[in-house]
Parts: sequence; structure tokens; C-alpha cells
Amino acid sequence: MNETPSPPFLTLRDLHVRFSTEDGVVKAVDGLSFGLERGRTLGIVGESGSGKSVTALTVLGLHEPRTTEVTGEVLLDGRELTGAPESTLEKLRGARMAMVFQDSLTALSPYYTVGRQIAEPFRKHTGASRSAARLRAIEMLDKVGIPNASLRVDDYPHQFSGGMRQRAMIAMALVCDPELLIADEPTTALDVTVQAQILDLLKDLQQQTGSAIILITHDLGVVARTADDLLVMYAGRAVERGPVREVLHAPQHPYTWGLLGSMPRLTSDVDTPLTPIPGAPPSLLSPPPGCPFHPRCAWTVEVPGDRCATERPELPAGRGAACHLDAGQRRTLFTEGARLRTLREAPRSEA
Repeated sequence: MNETPSPPFLTLRDLHVRFSTEDGVVKAVDGLSFGLERGRTLGIVGESGSGKSVTALTVLGLHEPRTTEVTGEVLLDGRELTGAPESTLEKLRGARMAMVFQDSLTALSPYYTVGRQIAEPFRKHTGASRSAARLRAIEMLDKVGIPNASLRVDDYPHQFSGGMRQRAMIAMALVCDPELLIADEPTTALDVTVQAQILDLLKDLQQQTGSAIILITHDLGVVARTADDLLVMYAGRAVERGPVREVLHAPQHPYTWGLLGSMPRLTSDVDTPLTPIPGAPPSLLSPPPGCPFHPRCAWTVEVPGDRCATERPELPAGRGAACHLDAGQRRTLFTEGARLRTLREAPRSEA
């Protein structure tokens, strides 16, 4: 007898996030849905302004309520977070869900020691004493690979290197063993050696705790190395999703083709030019009708009529893409490699 699969730990259903500005209403997230199970990593990729970070901040309830309208559902272990009181979200942030922000130098306060900033959420959520929280901070710094943790715990952020600050941010996020970790560009501005160390650290900690991880990045190589599943966002919408190996080696959406074609690779000939995606992302004050990617897409001529400009394609459940091209057309166009690199040059994910 087959057991009924358990529901995802994090579920987003038809999430819409709009910001009121002097120029109008920005549709930052426009009908996003996905689920994430414990012990798995979801990579979210897309150009700047696609809605990746806005989605993460919405899950944690970190938007300014006076200028932000959020509709849809955000469920954490079945608990509705959309519209939840701030007191409820404060109890969950740091304890059951946490975030590693992009820029560790600005995310960490320059006025307090690294150890104090790691100890503070631990004291808040557990009621631990100052001495116990300090020992926990030292333990976490040691766990994330900071040498001489018992001494460095009293240093200030500016006394840490970029890689060490990022490790300290991870220690702060994990100090209460949250079940959901959101890492927003955790390897930005770090050299490749430190990037690899940070990614290995996240994988090791996930194996130890069984946490669910959302990894937001521009780097498809990072996603290939770390994620189990991949969500591609464009103009506030999900345009493709599926297991990371399938999306990277057999992408179904022209925007994903463009992302792969514009990425440099060590296996490519040095004289091979990159293929940038033409045009620019649309303004989210007035996104285009129909498929949001159609003004930049070279393949609208393959779709009969003007469906791309007038009809919004829906993202199917499970593996799929929000595109009016049929499955056969996608396979043919991608395999032929028009304006794209070959499949063998796609980022390699680990087995």
C-alpha cells in the first residue's frame, strides 16, 4: 500500500506582491507558486528585478506593510504566514526560518561584536543566559569553520574577511537550528575558492539538520553544484521549474536557453563569443501583456497568431515551462542549438 506523500514544508500558492510608489504600483511578484520539502534545496535564478529577493523577504514577512500589498498563500509547515501578526512572525524568524542576506558587511552591525550578534537571536528564542549564548556563538563560529573561534567571537565585522563574514552570517542564521534557510546570493563578491567552501558548508549543515534551503543566485554554476530543484523567474513570474539536472541539460523555456547561452564556461573556446539575451527586462510598473518574455524572444514566429503577445502561458504542475511553444518545438529548437551553446557545455550538477 502506497503511503500518501507528506505536504511540502514551505508552500507558496498564487503569491502576488505589489509595492506602491510615486510612479505607480510595482508588480514585483505576480502569481508565484511552488513547494519545498525538508532536506531539499531549491535554486531560484533570474535577472535582477525578476522577484527572487522579494519572494524571500515576503516569506519572512519583512516588507513595509504600509506600502506593500501581499495576496495569496505562504504556508510554513501548514501554518499561514500571509497576514499573520508581527508578533507571530517574530517568533518564527530566527527560530524556524532564517535568512542569509546578500551583503554581509551591511547586514552585520558595525557597532556590535560578531559573537554578540550571533548570540542575540539565540537568547531571544531560547531564553539562554549571556554566558550560555556566548558559548553557543563560539560553537557556531567553530562549526562554520572560523579558526580560533573563542578569540574571534569578540571581533567586530570589519575585522573579518569577506568569506569569514559570510560564514558568520550563516552561523547567525543557523544558531537556533531553523527548519528553513533562505540564502540570498550567499557567494556574491567572494573568490571561487571561498565560494566552494561556503557551498560545501551549506550542504554539510543541511545534511546534519535536514533543513529546507532556498538558494537565490544569478550563478547557474552555483545552482548546478548545490540545488536539487530549480525555479527560473522572469518579471515576477515562474517561467520554468524542475529537477536541476533536467532544467540545465534540457531547458524548455527560451529565457532559460538565453541564460545558459550567456554564461561563460571553462570548456568553451576562448574565441567563442557569449550570446546575450537581447533587450532588457520589462518595467514591473507596466509589464507587457501575454508572455512577459515575448518582446525579447526570437521564437514568437514559431507560435501561430499573436498568442505570445496576448495570452499569458501558464506554468504546468511539476516539470514544465510557461511557454506557448509545444514540447516538440522546444526540443527541436534547443537541440538544433540556434543562438545557443551545445548541451555538453551546460553546467554540470553533481549526481
